[in-house]
Amino acid sequence: MCKILSLMHIPKLPPKVGLETVEILKQVSFANKELAMLKGFAQAIPNDTILLNSIMLIEAKDSSEIENIITTQDKLFSAIGLKVGTVDPATKEVLNYRSAMWKGYESMKKRDLLTINVILDVQKELELNNAGIRSLPGTVIINQKTGEVLHRPPEGKEVILDLLSNLEQYINEDVDDIDPLIKLAVLHYQFETIHPFYDGNGRTGRILNILYLIMKGLLDSPVLYLSNYIINNKAAYYQGLKDITEKEDWHSWILYILTAIGETAKSTVRTIEGIRKLLDGTIKKVQDELPKVYSKNLIELLFINPYTKISFLVDAGIAERRTASKYLKELEGIGVLNSQKKSNVVYYINHKLVNFLKARY
Repeated sequence: MCKILSLMHIPKLPPKVGLETVEILKQVSFANKELAMLKGFAQAIPNDTILLNSIMLIEAKDSSEIENIITTQDKLFSAIGLKVGTVDPATKEVLNYRSAMWKGYESMKKRDLLTINVILDVQKELELNNAGIRSLPGTVIINQKTGEVLHRPPEGKEVILDLLSNLEQYINEDVDDIDPLIKLAVLHYQFETIHPFYDGNGRTGRILNILYLIMKGLLDSPVLYLSNYIINNKAAYYQGLKDITEKEDWHSWILYILTAIGETAKSTVRTIEGIRKLLDGTIKKVQDELPKVYSKNLIELLFINPYTKISFLVDAGIAERRTASKYLKELEGIGVLNSQKKSNVVYYINHKLVNFLKARY
């Protein structure tokens, strides 16, 4: 019989153990270096929406996959601009994740603070309801691979709000002078442990991670996501959560999160380099072969929306409908786009970008 952990009384932050070991500080240096590199590379993309749209959708897919909400990149990219009723439920939930990220980003930037209200805004956008903080027992946290019950969340709305208030204070006040990346590991565990909502806790917590990095100035925009790393190292993730709960082993957990940040930052830099190379190659090709069609806004649109429709060009003010159709067909003629009909909608697919993203993720 597996051991069910019950933390009806969750210790408040900060942890009562030392967190800055030599090994952890070494990994902090690595992660901060890679984050700084990523921040610089992200600034080099001429239109940051190009990067954000692609990477954020992939993160939305991966983060939702952790919760067994499965869709594909093709479905996601082709769903942009479609009516809600024509999108399958899983894809709709993943698109909600992207909306929740932007909602949290905008809410956080207003005051440059990560408050309970920002967290509530994120969860509300994810679940599209006003359920708010749960007053009933929460769903147990289970290791999806082994089925082991890791933790039963605390009960009672007042208890949960008290713990969230403590978490809010820990996030926004730097009284302990701990490196922000170590604090990110701590706050991620604490939020997962509180599990304050009826649904959407895992996804809300992963959005909280990126908002914290932006608030601390380590990134300018939401370009770094840990979901893919967690999927590929899921057993260690759940073991780390369990070991803090059972043994107060913060050391292994913090090293896991720091490694995730550093390795994901390195991987994201490679993604940015690849996107930039494709963008520059497409610009040159269109300038050389279709100089009358070329415009900066048109090429950027093909990278912001890899599944492009005629209406996207019209809405962006690039061309009227007939001319937009002509442009897209000519771009298909030189191999920049491939057309495909889905649900009675003709998409012009930036196939090189789509294939690159599939290979990367």
